[in-house]
Amino acid sequence: MLPVIALLGRPNVGKSTLFNQLTRSRDALVADTPGLTRDRQYGIGRAGPGPYVVIDTGGIGESERPVETLMEQQSLRALEEADVAIFVVDGQQGMTPADETLAHAFRRQKKPIILAVNKSEGQARESVTAEFHALALGEPQAISAYKGRGIIPLIEQALSHVPHAEAHDAASDYSEAGVRVAVIGRPNVGKSTLINRWLGDERMVASDEPGTTRDSVRVPFSREGRDYVLVDTAGVRRRAKVSEHIEKLSVVKTLQAIEDANVVVALVDGSEGVTDQDASIMGLALQAGRAMVVAVNKWDGLSPERRQRTKAEIDLKLPFLGFAKQHFISAVHGTGVGELLGSVDEAWEAANRDMPTPVLTRALEDAISRHAPPVTRSHRIKLRYAHQGGKNPPRIVIHGNQTERTPRAYRRYLENYFRQTFDLQGTPVEIEFRTTDNPFKGKRNQLTDRQLQKRKRLKRHSKGK
Repeated sequence: MLPVIALLGRPNVGKSTLFNQLTRSRDALVADTPGLTRDRQYGIGRAGPGPYVVIDTGGIGESERPVETLMEQQSLRALEEADVAIFVVDGQQGMTPADETLAHAFRRQKKPIILAVNKSEGQARESVTAEFHALALGEPQAISAYKGRGIIPLIEQALSHVPHAEAHDAASDYSEAGVRVAVIGRPNVGKSTLINRWLGDERMVASDEPGTTRDSVRVPFSREGRDYVLVDTAGVRRRAKVSEHIEKLSVVKTLQAIEDANVVVALVDGSEGVTDQDASIMGLALQAGRAMVVAVNKWDGLSPERRQRTKAEIDLKLPFLGFAKQHFISAVHGTGVGELLGSVDEAWEAANRDMPTPVLTRALEDAISRHAPPVTRSHRIKLRYAHQGGKNPPRIVIHGNQTERTPRAYRRYLENYFRQTFDLQGTPVEIEFRTTDNPFKGKRNQLTDRQLQKRKRLKRHSKGK
């Protein structure tokens, strides 16, 4: 197992910036706003003498809001998991009563605590760290997470408290290899609750307050010998309602998570039905070519009339997702949640299915024999053979003559035929037509001398008549 380092401290002291520096990534959302990070974010540390697991946590403040209380619980659980903790304080703001309270609480945990004085750029080390000696957590380390200064000595000191830390390597049990499953939807539809139900642990901050999740949080997960990376995303609202800069960054993170995912689970609030925003979010996932599963949450508390109305709305507003399996679940009670991952596996396997060229060509011939392409401009479209042009999503390339005139309806017919033939349930199918080039197009036919003489005789003969 790799050593585990937790980053703790008050809100807006630079923990997420330090996390990005340690992991050499931009996974953590960073902005000059207190309380931006709410869930635990895990990553593999690259800065320092060797790899390690680093945990970014939400700020531990003095607010009594329910969401802030849940954030503090997540931070304390990260401290329990960690081998060593880095207590980050603000060197520009100086020591605060909240820092003293946290230092007293951390000392009771009897875990190695490294004190990092962040935002120390432009100041002498002795002056910026002097007052923090009063926290009684050892020699403070002056760093600048934004500039990347003092990071390596800080990690070396942290890893010195972990026995045999230098013997660990990247072949750890903590890995982000596996099927990447992104859970998307509007705010407060139950995305974090669903992931917590899969994990069997309160891993994500789940609250009735809309917009609780602000960042895209990845969680490695194993089930029945198969590895997954579950990605909790921020809820996406209509553009007209997105006013805060933080929410705009959260939307960007969600779109990036969709692009990076292998399978997308689109979550809908059954009590509110399918909205235009739901259709818009799922349309973005479809444009990205992602395999998809549709889950309607909060199903257990709906009346029979509301259930019928929701199913009718799915057929009316999501006709473009006819290939995706539908599940009706309750993330809170766990009803139907176990079957979701089975559909995720099926969608991922379908998106990566191999289709040999001879088998594809025979399927194309069968489709044409059942329903021939239409006639356009007095010429019938000729489709000759097909081959696979890519995976995730499956791309089928069809060669022939005048293929650019293939109507959209016939394209859909071929897509549905290939889907049924190769069992491509849960993934979009892309059909690409390619017209065979005519090697004589644009070239004049050069006549031989004999042909020219014959043409002259025909002209004389026609004039004589």
